[in-house]
Amino acid sequence: MKLIIAEKPDQGSTLASIFKHKKQNGFIEIFPNEIFQQGAYVTWAIGHICQLVAPEKYSSGWKKWSLDNLPIIPDQFEYEVTKDKAKQFQVIKQLVANPAVTEIIHAGDAGREGELIIRNILRLTKCRKPMKRLWISSLTPNAIKDGFKKLLEEHDTRNLYFEAYTRACADWVVGMNASRLYSLLLQKQGFSDVFSVGRVQTPTLALIVKRELEIENFKAEPFWEVLGFFKINGKKYRGKWQNDGETHVKTKELAEKVAAFCRDKPAEVSEVQSERKEFLPPLLYNLSALQAEANKRFKFSPKKTLDIMQKLYQKGNVSYPRSDSRYVTKEEAHTFPDILNKLSQIEDYAAYFPLPNPSIADNKRYVNEKKVTDHYAIIPTEQIPKIEKLSPDERKIYDLVVTSLIAAHYNKSIAEYTTVTTLVDGRASFVSKGKVQIEEGWKRVITSKEREDEPALPSLQKGEMGITEKVEVKESQTQPPKRYTEGQLITLMKTAGRHIDDKELERILSRTEGLGTEATRAGIITMLKDRLYIDVKKNLVYATAKAKILIEAIGPEILASPEMTAKWEQKLKEISEGSAVPKQFMEQTKKMVIHLISSSLEQAQKWSFSEDVRDQFTPGKQKNKRQSYTKIGPCKKCDGTIVDKGSFYGCSNYQKNKCDFTISKKILGKTITQKNIKLLLSEGKTEVIDGFKNKEKTFNARLCLDEKDRKVRFLFHEPVPK
Repeated sequence: MKLIIAEKPDQGSTLASIFKHKKQNGFIEIFPNEIFQQGAYVTWAIGHICQLVAPEKYSSGWKKWSLDNLPIIPDQFEYEVTKDKAKQFQVIKQLVANPAVTEIIHAGDAGREGELIIRNILRLTKCRKPMKRLWISSLTPNAIKDGFKKLLEEHDTRNLYFEAYTRACADWVVGMNASRLYSLLLQKQGFSDVFSVGRVQTPTLALIVKRELEIENFKAEPFWEVLGFFKINGKKYRGKWQNDGETHVKTKELAEKVAAFCRDKPAEVSEVQSERKEFLPPLLYNLSALQAEANKRFKFSPKKTLDIMQKLYQKGNVSYPRSDSRYVTKEEAHTFPDILNKLSQIEDYAAYFPLPNPSIADNKRYVNEKKVTDHYAIIPTEQIPKIEKLSPDERKIYDLVVTSLIAAHYNKSIAEYTTVTTLVDGRASFVSKGKVQIEEGWKRVITSKEREDEPALPSLQKGEMGITEKVEVKESQTQPPKRYTEGQLITLMKTAGRHIDDKELERILSRTEGLGTEATRAGIITMLKDRLYIDVKKNLVYATAKAKILIEAIGPEILASPEMTAKWEQKLKEISEGSAVPKQFMEQTKKMVIHLISSSLEQAQKWSFSEDVRDQFTPGKQKNKRQSYTKIGPCKKCDGTIVDKGSFYGCSNYQKNKCDFTISKKILGKTITQKNIKLLLSEGKTEVIDGFKNKEKTFNARLCLDEKDRKVRFLFHEPVPK
């Protein structure tokens, strides 16, 4: 009899569902059938049932957070069963020990984490029975049956387990030591908080902080544009004045002078350049690409997209969600006509059929065996759901997966981009750009939500003459770098190699998976939010003062750069391929941690944090401790005290008398520091604050407090003393 161990309860149920079975307490009994002639048991983990033990389990002295206790490096790593999952572990242990069970089938997710979860359980049960591996990319009945008929041998995936185990142990060593190190050193600087540090989360955070500082340090500069409105043979269009290809004018005087010269002057089309561009259909989705697209279209967080995909996968509607590949095998491509035929019967997709290309089996853009890693791209399976029974969010994600497959069977999209140069009075040159869609192609299926920068232009010929009807001068300002969205963080992690100067390391990182893996990136972003390193507002990512403090403290240490990840990923990949050994990798990790401790202890004496960042810092909530708030000044509405509550300043008496006097921490894009709020409450006005941004411009002003209605207002001109 065989024992099948799945990663999650619902996956266990799905695996058993294609056979006659009977549900028991914590497992399912499968009756004898053509595949399992003596029957089988199916049981399951509940995700990570086992965890690496805490430092104090190795040595009681390691419980205390002290610099003297570092480094914390066990001689041998140990796993334990998490308390809340002990009951299910006992079920598995009893089934493993059952004399009737002669073979184990490892049916965890077909990836690193799945490999680790089930093998760790088997290690803790001291299982010595032979094992085989179920490796499938979808949970449809056909895929399950086929997978059980083609089980892999235990040794086929053993190195993947070694890689996952080594990764977990190395991450533990870095996290335990670096988090304690920086938390203790920063506490000496007056920052009483836990500063979590990690091999993947910290380089990711460093990139976010880098962008935050670029935005903060950006100095907006004004520029002007001269817009000409032309009428040529009854056709109207507009253009921008250009000088040596530059349309930005540095002074208002020059812009006004150009405008005055051009008004009511004759205009001639001096040049018409057209370029035809072809756009191939997008590649099929991997998880990162799907998360980025869902965030862009629906503002879904990466974690939300992964959770929805997991549900669709468990229902058998889509293939394995944590795939890092955007390609399929020829074998998979041959299943597409049947899948697409079923999709054509659904009202939502019927209009896209018949397809321009009935098969893409020979199209190397999508079908490439060499670029399929553990799993092929995310595709809909032959198990088509009843669309109306999907939740609204499931429907949106399923639609993205379906339309990507349909679009792959469409032709390229063709557009013509035209640049027209108009000469006013033979001297002033204006440029106009436009676009004409020649062939819609795949864009009929996947419509872009983005605004087109190029408006439609009338048909113009070189030499046509007309008049300048109107000329305007438009004032604008240079814009700071844009904030990352949550979806762009996924792409940023995936392409972190672009931020490395060393071309060899960049090549390594791009060949592996960037920062993190398809399975872990969403979790890293969630962790950064939970640990109060980033704040996500309206889908835009802000680095907090806590994040700036940590990254400034780490400084040029390799821990904050993608370079370390590049080197780690290369070695870990070699472990999974069998060409490197875990022991050697762990020795290098230990050396790195020891060096990090000694160099950070030395550097900490030179740390110097600005008053602004100190004022902005708010300690996070500690477990079993009441949150302490920094007192700022007297409340203007009651006898309470204004305190820093994290995202705003508010009255300490809110719980007592519901006093609702508050002051926003961010006003028109500027963080208002504790120092300025103290001035506002004590003297009625702040210092001059630079860089407020409204829709039209950036400006500097003081903030003042209107005592009458207790509202904060801008103060531009102060009265002159008599």
